[in-house]
Amino acid sequence: MIARRQLLPDLLTDRLASVRRRADRAVAAVRAERDEMQRRARIRKRQRQRARGPVDPPACPAGWSIAPPDFVGIGVQKAGTTWWHLLLCAHPQIQERFPKELHYFQYHWLGDLDQAAVDNYHRHFARPPGRLAGEWTPRYLLDDWTPGQLRRAAPDARLLVMLRDPVERYRSGMTHHLNTGATLHPRFVVEAIARGHYRFQLDRLLRHFPREQVLMLQYERCVADPAGQLARTYRFLGVESSFLPPDLSTPVLAARGPKIAMGPERRAELCHEYADGVRGLAAEWPELDMSLWPNFCDLAR
Repeated sequence: MIARRQLLPDLLTDRLASVRRRADRAVAAVRAERDEMQRRARIRKRQRQRARGPVDPPACPAGWSIAPPDFVGIGVQKAGTTWWHLLLCAHPQIQERFPKELHYFQYHWLGDLDQAAVDNYHRHFARPPGRLAGEWTPRYLLDDWTPGQLRRAAPDARLLVMLRDPVERYRSGMTHHLNTGATLHPRFVVEAIARGHYRFQLDRLLRHFPREQVLMLQYERCVADPAGQLARTYRFLGVESSFLPPDLSTPVLAARGPKIAMGPERRAELCHEYADGVRGLAAEWPELDMSLWPNFCDLAR
């Protein structure tokens, strides 16, 4: 009888614990679903905004000044640029800018960037005395008209390029696209492949900007050594390089959900697609460590 009396509370405790675990899982699932719905809503809102046109520049606070951007990040999508932009904005000598992407020049693809449009671009970069200001739109490296227009609008800006293994970038970009709920269209696949032809895009960029105005960053190296690569970035921008943000080790906006399947044949096709360009990159941009790109580590010196 005594053993039976002791057993009953134990059974009740176990059942209550089981109910709590199920309730916690249900609450976590609801929260995850809510967060995903909010994330997709934000993406749709940005897409609608881009379809309408560039956002209006904010009002310039008293005592601040308006000038061309001191730096512009121009590439590439799904290579840690949001993470790196947040680390730049954490620096006390750099003015915060959110959202990070203006997509300004994509609205001038017909070549209609007149002086009024240039002046309007500059109004996005109000800053207090002693601070730098800039933006980071990963698409700028891809669009063929942007380097020339950027040269006109911000000829002295320092340019930041963050590259990633193009095959892994393609896979992450496709995963991100599908996780937004968008349908997969051949046009998107063609663009996703084009985004990885870095050498061609960089050659075009250098027809408009001198090499010394471009900092080449590598996503994989930034993940492996964030402090060292961030100090290198700060030095390039001319701000105090010893500053260290409180949290610099976690990339953000990683593709959510399972990555798209990529069979060996598709991977081999993409490696072949990019091989010549990556070989050229290795020769022309020695700061890139090809041993960090798993699909092209055979090109490492």
